[in-house]
Amino acid sequence: MSEPIRVLHFADVHIGMENYGRLDPSTGTSTRVRDFLDRLDEVIDYGLENEADLAVFAGDAFKTRDPDPTQQREFAQRIKRLADAMPTLMVVGNHDMPGMAARASSVDIFQTLAVPGVIVGNKYGHQVVTTKRGPVFLAWMPYPMRNRLLSKEEHHGKSIEALNNTLREMVTTMIENLAEEARSRSMPRIFVGHFSVDKAHYGSERSVLLGKELTVQTSTLSDPAWDYIALGHIHRHQDLSGGVYPPVVYSGSLERIDFGEEKELKGFCWIELVRGGTQWKFVPVEARPFRTIQIDVRGSEDPTEVALRKLERISVEGSVIRVQINMDANQQPTFHEREIYKALDGATSITVSRDVEEKVRPRLYGISLETLAPIELVEQYFQSKEVASERIRSLLEKVEEILSDPN
Repeated sequence: MSEPIRVLHFADVHIGMENYGRLDPSTGTSTRVRDFLDRLDEVIDYGLENEADLAVFAGDAFKTRDPDPTQQREFAQRIKRLADAMPTLMVVGNHDMPGMAARASSVDIFQTLAVPGVIVGNKYGHQVVTTKRGPVFLAWMPYPMRNRLLSKEEHHGKSIEALNNTLREMVTTMIENLAEEARSRSMPRIFVGHFSVDKAHYGSERSVLLGKELTVQTSTLSDPAWDYIALGHIHRHQDLSGGVYPPVVYSGSLERIDFGEEKELKGFCWIELVRGGTQWKFVPVEARPFRTIQIDVRGSEDPTEVALRKLERISVEGSVIRVQINMDANQQPTFHEREIYKALDGATSITVSRDVEEKVRPRLYGISLETLAPIELVEQYFQSKEVASERIRSLLEKVEEILSDPN
């Protein structure tokens, strides 16, 4: 039996994300941009150290379709390093693809310059790739942008649902055609795509994608013609195959984007590709930790001190921290937020929010105090103290005199 072909599968690099970062004067970029580049370095280092034969990038190189030149340079340097060592497929994701069909994607430059070792999957297609350990049949499907696959005539007068159904039929046919082509090859076969699959669990990107997405059926992909299906687009790593061959795998994104991904592992996949017997594993990376710290100081005389004592027991070094303080309304003047920031000095980013519990004002005899005039409040007070009626009238006369005296 021939030696397995070693494949790197990664996706959703999203270079250009700057939330929770600050400007790094030494590089002129956000510290968070550096985080995403560092994660990509981890993938490449792992591949080179373990003598990978092939790399498949399943889409979304940048945060936006128009990355700045510095981000393009940093990404290109890393892809060049990878492609110098092994064939590298780059499938175009939705963040890479401009809205107009005539415009180039953010990664088309690699194809234009014919960068050795780089295959740009900006249209669906396939190719036999020669690696150090043997040939691989490689097929791909970029993000199925509606206006690139359907003509204006097909758009006219149709609902979004109808357009999505037409698009789904087209994409399904394309994938089936690629599978048919794969069946004619005796070598290991891998399919790479950037889209949503019906059984996938979304990460924090769900609110952005909801209602806009074409969803491909898992059954369309789970074809024994393939030995591994490498997916990008969904940020949460997951295997959709349910233990049935072939594996249908989202590698997930390489770095956390926001607190919606706080508890998700980030990383890439290492594949040992064999016709009919592929094995794979998920390899975590050192993604920036995101931590939510909830502190309840209600009822305490010194809310700042209570919060600081809890923070003493928590390691925050290098983390993006979100502190949520539950407090009573009357504690706000004595809560010193600056002390909280000082205690979290080792964190990369700090956000402090207050969840203030407003006390319900008391009611006398079923009446809300806010609805009463001053003289009525005094009367209600005396009645609550069970002062005699004659005495109350006498006291109220004095109160009226005081309230009416301008001096």
